[in-house]
Parts: sequence; structure tokens; C-alpha cells
Amino acid sequence: MDKSTASLAIGKLLILALSLISSSVLSVIPGAIDGKQLPSLAPMLDQVTPAVVNIATEGKIQVRLNPLFSDPFFRRFFNVPDRPMERKTQSLGSGVIVDAERGLVLTNNHVIANAIQITVTLRDGRQLEAELIGTDPETDVAVIKIPSEDIVDIKIADSDELRVGDFVVAIGNPFGLGQTVTSGIVSALSRSGLGIEGYEDFIQTDASINPGNSGGALVNLRGELVGINTALFSQGGGNIGIGFAIPINLAMQITEQLLESGKVQRGFLGISTQDLTPILAEAFGLNQNKGAVITSVDDDSPAGKAGLQPGDILLKINGRDVKNASDVRNRFGLLAVGEQVVFDILRGGQSKKITTTVIAEKEKVSSPQATNERLEGVVISELGSDHPYFGKVEGIHVVDVQRGSPAWRSGLRKGDVITSVNRQSIKDVQMFLKKVGGKEEPLLLRILRGNAAAFIVIK
Repeated sequence: MDKSTASLAIGKLLILALSLISSSVLSVIPGAIDGKQLPSLAPMLDQVTPAVVNIATEGKIQVRLNPLFSDPFFRRFFNVPDRPMERKTQSLGSGVIVDAERGLVLTNNHVIANAIQITVTLRDGRQLEAELIGTDPETDVAVIKIPSEDIVDIKIADSDELRVGDFVVAIGNPFGLGQTVTSGIVSALSRSGLGIEGYEDFIQTDASINPGNSGGALVNLRGELVGINTALFSQGGGNIGIGFAIPINLAMQITEQLLESGKVQRGFLGISTQDLTPILAEAFGLNQNKGAVITSVDDDSPAGKAGLQPGDILLKINGRDVKNASDVRNRFGLLAVGEQVVFDILRGGQSKKITTTVIAEKEKVSSPQATNERLEGVVISELGSDHPYFGKVEGIHVVDVQRGSPAWRSGLRKGDVITSVNRQSIKDVQMFLKKVGGKEEPLLLRILRGNAAAFIVIK
């Protein structure tokens, strides 16, 4: 036997020996040691999983057509129906029962967006029809209601106490497979600037979050709800260990506003900012490039009355470091009306602390019901200074759309920005009202929603 043949034989014997040893070890792993059960998440999950539900929706959206088809000549020539063209949509996701007595379920706005029918499936197999209570697209939070008979809720934790490295468990309905549990740790906190939502303050976790997990529960090892699973970062559509959840403190804050008034009232401070770039930092004589530069201050605003000035460098808000202008906008958007805010600033090389109180934004809200019946139930306003499109586009902000109204059925949604009417650009509310007033023909609106633009026709 030569050396190579001998080496090969020895290798095979080693592999066989290791296999036998592994099999032997696995076969004797005990279920308990000294009468004590090995660590397991099963007891906690037995208590928690009945509060996590699967959500299925059915809806309709208007099919986007080329604007030319709004012209009567083209509609007749191509035999386009007079009624809006629609297609059915279906969506699968998850939800969490947070109040069994009232039948309240938390989920994501994108799970139930455009839904006409919402069906909730409990872990025991019961299927219940749900009623939409309210949504906040800016934070992607939605509240629905189901019959409260024989259901259980989940205990709410204080998500402000989370730390990087804490163990967490994600529960949801990935890919429509049914209730699934994954585990991991908190990878990071206060993630923002991702472009996923209008306002972001995410918990990042490596617990697997996949399509269908949206709206599900992120819980700690005590079985307490710390977040609502929302999104994943992936280059190929699958999980790569980067998932995001809305902190439950934020989600419950939004929930209370939706229950109280049906909408979310965002705070107003009255300043605009820009990033503190290395060039600006050098011009201001600073050795850092983290923070934001105040570019304007409304005179009759909390910030103006407190003494903030253009040129001030924002370093901290309520003790937390400011990263950039986007971070400032997110932080302002998540502040509650009436909350006290402490700013750490630099002015002329000197550090200062300035305190003020958040007030409700004074929107110039108008309702165009009286000018065009097609817009019944639509409430509009100017683009506020804290809006992401402020100073970038000309148009108006859709503050609210009554569910079931002509505009809602045509696809107009709260949060949309209208930039043109019948292919004519608009700058403000006054111009919009003038363009739609007394019009008997359908309204062709160009809207911006998130990072996308579209045309809708309201008949």
C-alpha cells in the first residue's frame, strides 16, 4: 500500500469514528440535568403566541393610465371605459393584540393599505373580520379592531430600556407559512435616515424578519412586546440578518392619538436645518461634522420665542446627539405636543442650553367640499416646514381623506402631495381651490407618495 492510499484509508476511518462519536453524543443529550429542564423559549412562547395574529386583506387600487387617456378624444378612440379601471389586491401580514378588552390589534399601515376587507386569523384557527380604526403612514403604524370575545393580549414593555445585545424574539407570518418564531439580539437602536418611513427611530435586530412578518411582534425574553416588526434590509429579497422594528413606545403613542382623534397630530417647533458638512464645520471653526445647522427660525414659533437663531449648531436634542438634518426632522416629527425639549447648541463657539415646548402645528387647513363634490371628505393644507418635500416641490399636502369617499375610492390617500390639477401645476391651497372650483369634468391629479409619482382620476 503506497502512502497516498494509506492516508486516504486513515482519513476515512477518522471520519467514520467522528460520525459514530457525534451520533453517540447526540443520542445521550438529556432533556434535563439534575431534574432541571434545559433552557427553552417554549414556556414563554406558549403565553405570547396566542396574541400574535395573521392578517389577510383584499382591496382595490386604480390602474395607472397614461395622462393622455384622460382626454375625451383618446378615451373614445381607444374605447377606454368611463369608469376608473381597477384591479384587486391581496396582502398578507401579521398583527399583535395589545388590548383584549377592546379588541385592539397593532399592525403596519402597509399591511392594510387600500384594504376593503381585513381578515384576522388567530392561532387557534378562528377567522375574524376586522374594522380599521386608524393609520399613520408616516410611521407605518395601523390600528384595527376585532371582536373581543375569548382573545388574549400581550404585555407591553418599555422600549426605552432596550440595550444593544438584548435577546429578542420575532413572531409573525413570513411568506404566508403560518405563525413562525425566530430569535436574535438587538443589533442597534434609533436607526433613522433609511428612507423606509417618513419618521424613523427603528430597533435593528438580526432575528429573521421576512416578507409577511410585517406587523408582527418583537418580544424580549420575558415575553413583553418591545417592537412591531416592519421591514428588512436585503439586496436579494431574503433575510440577511438586518431587520427593523418600530419601538413599542412610539407605536403606542401613535395608537393613543388614533383612538382619541382618528389622526396623529405632529408637533411644531418652527426651525429648518441642514447638514453640518466638513466645509461648513470649517467655516464655523468646528472640529466635528456631526450635528445640524439651523438655517431659519419662524419668529412666532416655540424655537423663535426660546431664542434659537439661524447659524446655531444643534448638537443634542434632549440629551441625544444629533447626527444630521434628517435626524433632526425625525426627532421633531416624533415629539408629542406639549413635550418639553432641551437643545444643546453652539453659538459663536460658546455652548448653550435652550429649552422650549412643542406645540401643535398650525396648518392652514381647508376643505374643498364646497367647491367640488368630487373632493368631498378631502382635507388639504400647505406644505409645512417639517414636510420632506418642503422647499423641494410646489404643491399641497393631503391632510385627510374620508374612507369610502370618491377621492378615496380613486386612490387618493392621507399624506399624498398634489402637484398638478388637469395637467396644470399648483403652488398652494388657494391655487388648488381655484383650479378645482366649479369643474364638472373628472379631476386628473398628479401626486407624490413617498419616492414615487403617479396620476389619479377622480370622477
